[in-house]
Amino acid sequence: MVEMMAVVAVIAILAMLALPSYLDRIVRQQIEAALPLADIAKKPIVDAWAVKLAMPADNAAATLPVPDKIVNNFVSSLTVENGAIHLAFGNRASKSIQGKVISLLPAVVDGEPKVPVAWICGYAEAPGKMTALGVNRTNVPQEYLPLDCRQVGKR
Repeated sequence: MVEMMAVVAVIAILAMLALPSYLDRIVRQQIEAALPLADIAKKPIVDAWAVKLAMPADNAAATLPVPDKIVNNFVSSLTVENGAIHLAFGNRASKSIQGKVISLLPAVVDGEPKVPVAWICGYAEAPGKMTALGVNRTNVPQEYLPLDCRQVGKR
């Protein structure tokens, strides 16, 4: 009987150690599932840069619906602000990211509309010789972000 209680105690301790890691993984998966929603805003932003060498100021300038009409399971709104795309988490997202935002910033080579726009996620830096436009409003804790969205040195 004592041996069985010891085995149960060891299993309980291992479960307690694994649970936070499992919950963090669920949050990361929700963030990764939310990111493709930004694709609907990328094309109009890229087109505006190619034609005007300027970024759309808001959803209307990017010919998109109002922010709270662009949603999915984990995102409650998609906002375009001077070319930057801000995804606000809500709906069925984990409580640890409810109300948090992840930003995708367009990175361009100044004055060169032929060079493709690169997209910078979260705290990541712009590629060499490119300038990230817009304001990064990301406030999701780094441990939940995909590796490509984390600050260099924090991976």
